[in-house]
Amino acid sequence: MHFVTSLRALLKEESGQDLIEYALIAALIALGAIASMGALSNQISNEFNSIGNSL
Repeated sequence: MHFVTSLRALLKEESGQDLIEYALIAALIALGAIASMGALSNQISNEFNSIGNSL
């Protein structure tokens, strides 16, 4: 019961909405970074292997 009341108060506050917006932006940036790293992981691994073999 107390959690619901706190959540409602947080949603009514302007600063709470700003915090939620920043959290959503951070989550989108993190998802983009994870997706790009996953797509480039093989290329990055190949480059490191190539450098290691050159040494």
